[in-house]
Amino acid sequence: MEEKTPTHTPTQQAQDETMSDNEKSPVVLINVFTVDPANQSELVELLTRATADDVRHVPGFVGSTLHRSLDGTKVTMYATWASSDAYAAMRANPQASPYLDRALEIATFAPGMYEIVATFDPA
Repeated sequence: MEEKTPTHTPTQQAQDETMSDNEKSPVVLINVFTVDPANQSELVELLTRATADDVRHVPGFVGSTLHRSLDGTKVTMYATWASSDAYAAMRANPQASPYLDRALEIATFAPGMYEIVATFDPA
């Protein structure tokens, strides 16, 4: 099987050469929130509103998926950003702060930033 090399216009290539690795490498944020089962629905609503109303409009946001555990004790947000710099710019946006402040009143969370190593599709 022949491997294809991505083609870039001269402008794209020049931009790639001047961008830092943080600016051009997609990253995935996986935030696992631990919550009392009585507060899981509120946390899901907070994260849904924050993402729908503000976060998804920030440049560099690629997409996200929100998960809730069946036992009610966890909520996990999986979000892809165009770069770690794009994610940092979103974190500096004060519009998302009220949502995060309330989320941290009812839950604790363990954030992690990852690079994509491989993706797999069904055979």
